[in-house]
Order: sequence, then C-alpha cells, then structure tokens
Amino acid sequence: MLKEKLIQYINEQSHNELKVFKEEKEYLTKHHLTDFPLLEIESEQRFVEAYIERCDKASEDLIRNESASFLTQPLVYLYKHKNEFVYVESKWFDFVNVDSVSIELDDVFGTYDVMLGLKLQKKYSQKLKSFLEHHLHGEKANYDLMFNQQEGLWDLNFALNAVDGFDENMTIGEGLQMIYRLLFQLTEAMEEN
Repeated sequence: MLKEKLIQYINEQSHNELKVFKEEKEYLTKHHLTDFPLLEIESEQRFVEAYIERCDKASEDLIRNESASFLTQPLVYLYKHKNEFVYVESKWFDFVNVDSVSIELDDVFGTYDVMLGLKLQKKYSQKLKSFLEHHLHGEKANYDLMFNQQEGLWDLNFALNAVDGFDENMTIGEGLQMIYRLLFQLTEAMEEN
C-alpha cells in the first residue's frame, strides 16, 4: 500500500535531492527506504495543485471552482457559509487510499464534518474502528464508518474537531493537512498489521 506508493514516488524524482513532506520523510526514514538525502517540503505546499470546489449542501451544485489561495481562508468560513461544503481532490489523497475529501459544518452539532471514501478491503473493519477510537478524542469523537458494497470502499465521516491539534482558527488548508496526517497514520497502521 503506502510503502509501494512511496517507493514509486521517490523513483520518479531526481535522486540528488528527494523532496518530500514531513509524513513521508518520517516514513521513509523509519523504514530505511532510501539512502538519498531528503529535503522536507513545507506542509502548506501539499495542496497547491489540488482541485477545489465550493458546493451547495442542499443541491450539491457547484458554486465555484477555487484556486489553492482559497485554502488560506479560515475554517470558520464554513461556519459563516453553512449552506456550503468544500470538495477537494489531490494526488496526495491517492497515497492514503482516498479519492477526495469533503468538509462542511454540521448544522446540528456545530462540528466540522469530514466525509470521504476509503479504499480498503472489508477485512480491515476491526482495525479501522480501533484506530479511529484511539485517534479521535473528546465529546465530538463520533464517527460513521460503513462499508459500501457497490463501491467496494468505506464511507467514513468524522468530526475534524475530534482530531488532535484541532483549532477553529486554523485555515481550511491546515484542516486538510490534519486530515491527511490522520489518514496517513491510518494507512500506515493498516499496513503494519
């Protein structure tokens, strides 16, 4: 899973200077997957090439395509625009077995809900539940996890508020980085067992 994707990623780069983000650097170092020097890229750069949409929650209609500069908006943007959700596709989500991520404000609980499809086999059920219960904290630590037979993936919804380091004053981009970090850890945990 993760190991093969990272080996392919480093093989596609110039070996004089491998450019990776913090999570990938730690993984490559921990598993001794390269002897080449690793240059760490600032985390704010991860989603600069992402495809971003703002959509209407009721109709799911596109409101507007956004550039990466939209990710500098504070997360409370979603609180102020409760009728919208943000949909993001990125090559980095492929590393963690996810096509895309959506974030919206839950009208009832006031949490920042993350919705995604996780491409893992059904046999990972117990490991997934155990990981989520261990890594989501506080009174907002609820999650919904259901295997979608038709799609062959896990529909996963959780409150970003329950992830360590959450701060409502963070930017949408920082929120996406937190989501990516959690999914990276999840993928690594599934791979190790």
